[in-house]
Amino acid sequence: MTWDLDAPGVLRLPSGRLVRGRGLRHPLPPGPEPAFALYLLGKAPPPVGWEHRWVRWPDFWLPSDRRQAAADLREAWERAASERVEVACGGGRGRTGTALACLAVLDGVPPAEAVAYVRTHYDRHAVETPWQRRYVARFDPEPSLDRP
Repeated sequence: MTWDLDAPGVLRLPSGRLVRGRGLRHPLPPGPEPAFALYLLGKAPPPVGWEHRWVRWPDFWLPSDRRQAAADLREAWERAASERVEVACGGGRGRTGTALACLAVLDGVPPAEAVAYVRTHYDRHAVETPWQRRYVARFDPEPSLDRP
């Protein structure tokens, strides 16, 4: 039910969970479809035939609702234990890399090392802006609901 490790864009987290990152401007890779996806876009994603969440996330920036984004990332991480989970933005590097680095934090990678982990194991250009790197370094996997 999870991805083939050799499939394009698949990142193996330290726990063994597999998550596929990709750019939506590129064709859907061959092989099985995701069971669940997070689409990190400034506008609503195109329709797909699988369960997905839209995380409002403008290009080169950060999620509009960071608390909801953290909850969606946690759901993606949990589901990746037994399902094919995809994380995607337009190009598949900045926002996708940032989200994958947050999944690495959820998986136990120290926040200060998560960007390097994703750049080594997914794409060397992942996480494109200083504020995306800072977002990962400060990522709180369990945000309090009573904090702004």
